[in-house]
Amino acid sequence: MTMDSTGASPHLEATSLGQEQAVRRICARVAGPAAGADVQVASLPLGGVQVWLDAPRQRWHVHHRMARELRLAGWHTETGPDRLLLLGWSAVFLGHRARMLGAALSGRLAHFDRTAFMAVMLATRLRHQGCPPGYLAAVVEARCRDELRWPERLSDLRGLERRSSLEPLRLRLAQVAGLEAKVARRCGEHLALAGKVARMVAGGAPQYLLDAPARDLWTDGLGDVSMPAGRRRAHPASGTARDVSGRGAGLTERLVCISVPNVDVGGTDDVSAVITP
Repeated sequence: MTMDSTGASPHLEATSLGQEQAVRRICARVAGPAAGADVQVASLPLGGVQVWLDAPRQRWHVHHRMARELRLAGWHTETGPDRLLLLGWSAVFLGHRARMLGAALSGRLAHFDRTAFMAVMLATRLRHQGCPPGYLAAVVEARCRDELRWPERLSDLRGLERRSSLEPLRLRLAQVAGLEAKVARRCGEHLALAGKVARMVAGGAPQYLLDAPARDLWTDGLGDVSMPAGRRRAHPASGTARDVSGRGAGLTERLVCISVPNVDVGGTDDVSAVITP
C-alpha cells in the first residue's frame, strides 16, 4: 500500500520484501530493551503492516514514539487505540526524510572536530577508569555510533526492498537511497576517526577483534563516560579545532586536535537516479 499524496486514497500494493523485519527492528529500538520483546508485527490482508505491544503498559506513549520514527523512515502511519497501522510510503514523509538526511550531511556530519573531541574525552576517561588499551577503540566507536544516531537508523532498514508502482514515489525513494548512502559513508568516516583518536590516546595500541562479552562489558558502562554537559554546549558541531584546544583542554586533547584535519569530503546534492539501498 502506498500513500501517493497527503489525504489521498491509498494505492494498494503488496508488502515489500523485508518490510516486517525492518518495522520490527525500528519499533523494538524505540520501545527499548524492556518493551522491545513485546513488539508484534503482522501484515494486513490488502497491504501494509500492523504493530502492537503485548504489554499494555504505556502503550499509547510507545505507539506514538514508534509512529514518529516510522514516519522519519518515509512511511504513512496511523495510531489506533490498541495498535499502530503502517499504510505504505508517503511522498510527504519521504520528502521530510530527504530534508533530514541533507541536514545531517550539512550539519553534524559535515565537520569532524566534535567527533574528535568526544573521542578524546571518552578515551581519556576510560583509560583513567582502567579500560584495557586494546578495548578502547571499539568502546569509543560504539559510543560515537550511538551519538551519531544515523548508523543505527540505517541499519534498521537493511534488507528492505523499497519499491512503488507510482513514478513520483520511485523518484523519491531513489533520492532517499542516494542520500542514505552518503550519510552511511560519512558516518563510517566519523567512526574511523574516533577509533584512530582512541588508539592515539591509548598510546598507539593496535586494533584487533574483540569478543562480544568483553566489548559489551565496557560498552554497558558508558552511561557515566559521556562528555560533561557544559563542555558539550561550549563546543558546537560547527566549531573549529581551536575550540577544542582552548582553555581547559589537556595536553592529550591538544596533541590529538593538532593531528586531526577537518576536511569536508562531499556535498549534499540530491540524487535522482535509482540507487539500490
